[in-house]
Amino acid sequence: MSYISSDRKIFFQDLGAIEYKLAWDFQERLLEKNVLFKRTYQPEKTTNHLLFCEHPPVFTLGKSGKEEHLLINERTLQEKGIAFFHTNRGGDITFHGPAQIVGYPILDLEKFFTDIGRYLRSLEEVIILTLAEYGIIGDRSPGETGVWIEPYLKHKARKICAMGVRCSRWITMHGFALNVNTDLDYFNYIIPCGINDKQVTSIEKELGIKVSMEEVKAKLKKNFEKVFEAKIEQSSYLLSVLLSTESPI
Repeated sequence: MSYISSDRKIFFQDLGAIEYKLAWDFQERLLEKNVLFKRTYQPEKTTNHLLFCEHPPVFTLGKSGKEEHLLINERTLQEKGIAFFHTNRGGDITFHGPAQIVGYPILDLEKFFTDIGRYLRSLEEVIILTLAEYGIIGDRSPGETGVWIEPYLKHKARKICAMGVRCSRWITMHGFALNVNTDLDYFNYIIPCGINDKQVTSIEKELGIKVSMEEVKAKLKKNFEKVFEAKIEQSSYLLSVLLSTESPI
């Protein structure tokens, strides 16, 4: 790896299984901390973070999403134990659940590049490189964010990784959801990402076997470093702040 600027150091924390709203609130706190540094003319103090986690079953609807893309009512959601949230990320509706790796980068893009399109393509590239290590050919679908398999074949196109982000003063939050050993039946209750004519898949479905979640996480971290030309460092600080009532600032 070439020389990495200290500005591109990223603190990593695996939050494990965690409720969606708790992880969302934590992201907001980290984002607000960085935004405050910029507002008070201390941009050099912003820090970069990468959070991995799994959520209990939950549907999330982005700012541009349509509620009719949720195909079941509130009673059925409760019966099946599925939470539902309107979020402030981009994109439409998606599912998060066990055996899915959700990645939340909180990055100061002014320390990388100030281009949201490039940022999304870079996140996609991290996933594409990771899938390639399993012999799966990930690809992009024109006009659709995320990572797909055979996107140009109408009856075979299937999404393996959804993405949706928010950015404030070039600080990012939200991110990607990679289906690893995910129960794909949950996607039958929504129109995933608001797209009717494409399927959803997982690494397990493509390979026909379950894969190690920890192994996939390690590959994602390695490829994140490569694509963003960054250095990822383990941090225990994040979880302690998350579970405390103190301000992270």
